[in-house]
Amino acid sequence: MSEPAAGAPARVRLLVVGGGITGLAAARAGLDAGLAVTLLEASGRYGGKLALGHVAGSSVDLGAESILARRPEGVALAKAVGLGEDLVHPATTAAGVWSRGELHPLPAGQLMGVPGDLRALGASGLLGPRGLARVQADRVMPKTPVTEDVSVGEYVGRRLGREVVDRLVEPLLGGVYAGHADRLSLRATVPQLVPLAEAGTPLTTGVRDLLAVGAATSSAAGEAPKPVFAGIRGGVGRLPAAVAADVAGRGAELRTGVGVAAVRRAAAGWQVSLTDGTALETDLLVLAVPAYVARGLLADVAPAGAAGLAEIEYASMAIATFAFHRSAFTDVPPGSGFLVPPVDGRAIKAATFSSIKWPWLAHSSGEMVVLRASLGRLGESEILEREDDEIATVALADLADAVGLTARPVDRQVQRWTEALPQYAVGHLDRVGRLRAALPAGIAVAGAAYDGVGIPACIASAARAVEDLTEGNAPS
Repeated sequence: MSEPAAGAPARVRLLVVGGGITGLAAARAGLDAGLAVTLLEASGRYGGKLALGHVAGSSVDLGAESILARRPEGVALAKAVGLGEDLVHPATTAAGVWSRGELHPLPAGQLMGVPGDLRALGASGLLGPRGLARVQADRVMPKTPVTEDVSVGEYVGRRLGREVVDRLVEPLLGGVYAGHADRLSLRATVPQLVPLAEAGTPLTTGVRDLLAVGAATSSAAGEAPKPVFAGIRGGVGRLPAAVAADVAGRGAELRTGVGVAAVRRAAAGWQVSLTDGTALETDLLVLAVPAYVARGLLADVAPAGAAGLAEIEYASMAIATFAFHRSAFTDVPPGSGFLVPPVDGRAIKAATFSSIKWPWLAHSSGEMVVLRASLGRLGESEILEREDDEIATVALADLADAVGLTARPVDRQVQRWTEALPQYAVGHLDRVGRLRAALPAGIAVAGAAYDGVGIPACIASAARAVEDLTEGNAPS
């Protein structure tokens, strides 16, 4: 980076550790704040869990394939770095649940599996008569207000019965966190339900009213219902490279293949030892790395914070992407794919009919149809230790049982994501609050481990980290 002109005050230096979407967003926020930005990424590429690959000649996402569009941060960033014209929305939002060996439609009028439309729930066939009766009892049961954080499974099960947790809530939460409803925090993962839980409001009527208010607000504003998700033509994995090019073009220094080995106090700020044997100093430091990496870097300068990071568990998963001749898909049910309840003991937790969901992929793949299946949940790492061929075979066996897909794929790609998805266990928000309070001035953490696992949440976490550092919090 160029030196300041003679007599000009030196710009405050910001070092961002980690080149995933969080780190790249932090670098961009630092430039917006007028800081001199350096970003270090230990691997050879930017993007973290946003990655592109190729199957049968088509570009495909090997990690996250969509952006939550109801939050503004992800779509806004894509537009800001020149990808606005390539933003697309799913061709269909219909999805299913493969439960007890049968495909059922995912019922409308639900919030993370908690039903608000009992008619749609009954029509889906997901629950048996006793399960439906148990859900209906929610509206006449005595209030059970919650005064502290509980697991999603505990509270929803208490109000609606275990079958709703097993058949609806678990597969939806599993798709986001690869975790388990009985361990995930209600406040951290489904915060919309917290006011209902605190007031003891029946969940079914509360969810119904929440969804109705959202629809009425859009209608009153004269807006069409906003799509829930967005994608990027060519793959969401294009986003990191576009952000990296943007921040580099604005003067940030970006380096790959260089990690951080240690962090120490310096006379003015922080000294960072790098894995290439060199060191550099910075005024402000953002650790945009997984919690287990940040823990080691903070061990000396913030031992209390590092101890808190040790409490955040991670789940591993794999994504198997297949290309089939279009003729193999003649009998596949309509919709974008399906979720799988873990209680059924299947290997896959979800399947996405990518060529049906994303029109750009259907166009680019020609006579091929692209499908992907995800495998692995917290505590289920055995499947990921198998060879790629074995993982693909297991996934194909489940797909054959679910939708009768017995054709051999033309091509396939298996991508493992080890310790990829942080788990928001009960008490997560308090845990993160204590961690941040224990950090010394001049250091911030950001990323999926703290404020949300989606792309928009990671971008917002990056912005918060930079804002916290630049609001008079100079290093002591």
